[in-house]
Amino acid sequence: MSNETKSHWKTKLHEIIYEADTRAGKLFDIILLVSIIASIILVMLESVKSFDAKYHNFLNISEWIITILFSIEYIARIISVKKPLKYIFSFYGIIDLLSTIPKYLSFFLIGSHSLVALRALRLMRIFRILKLARYIGESTNFVRALKVSRAKIAVFLSFVLILCTILGTVMYLVESSEGSGFNSIPRSVYWAIVTLTTVGYGDIAPVTPLGQFIASMIMILGYGIIAVPTGIVSSEMTKSRRSVQTNTQSCPNCLAGKHRDHAEYCYNCGELLNDE
Repeated sequence: MSNETKSHWKTKLHEIIYEADTRAGKLFDIILLVSIIASIILVMLESVKSFDAKYHNFLNISEWIITILFSIEYIARIISVKKPLKYIFSFYGIIDLLSTIPKYLSFFLIGSHSLVALRALRLMRIFRILKLARYIGESTNFVRALKVSRAKIAVFLSFVLILCTILGTVMYLVESSEGSGFNSIPRSVYWAIVTLTTVGYGDIAPVTPLGQFIASMIMILGYGIIAVPTGIVSSEMTKSRRSVQTNTQSCPNCLAGKHRDHAEYCYNCGELLNDE
């Protein structure tokens, strides 16, 4: 096999395995996701003793088939990149390895087979397949907005804690003699927090008309209070909103992603992205 032919099929293999913009790449990733989900379901079913007793051989053979397919996929990922160690020690590379070896370890370590549930982490690839990078970008904006608005949120939370302390104390004064569960100020403050956040466990409830009236006001107030931090963060996110690249093209040399559409060279290492 000539170097040119070898380079061509490695390029095509890399395009199929690491990218999701082509039909073959999308099909490969969809099959991969279906296999991962099937594997997780098999592990779950195997943990049901009655089901495992009846279909143990089927579950075991199916899991071995999937494990072998994942092993082939892992090897294909290694040989399709120019720097295999870059993939092996990358986040996805480690996850791919950890999700493949448990079945083999089951020969030596009892109970290690259940670790194949780690394959659930591989479902993170769906962000690339369905081009959900925009949501990852939004999560970055969300974290940035939280950092910028942390002072405002801290002041708001301090106000809420003070308000809950006051309301809890009032409810203690109103309800403590009625045997309704408000037997201490800390417990009454707990009730105020639960009520103000509209959680409402129901383990403590006022029984006097005045206590029920106060509780009603706290419940209504809770709806307004919940919306405040949302508004603060939303405002900051609007200010820092920016466009996010959704291109799934991956560099065959350094595995960098998020390239611009129609980019010819990797922004990270300068490698040619497409030999064609």
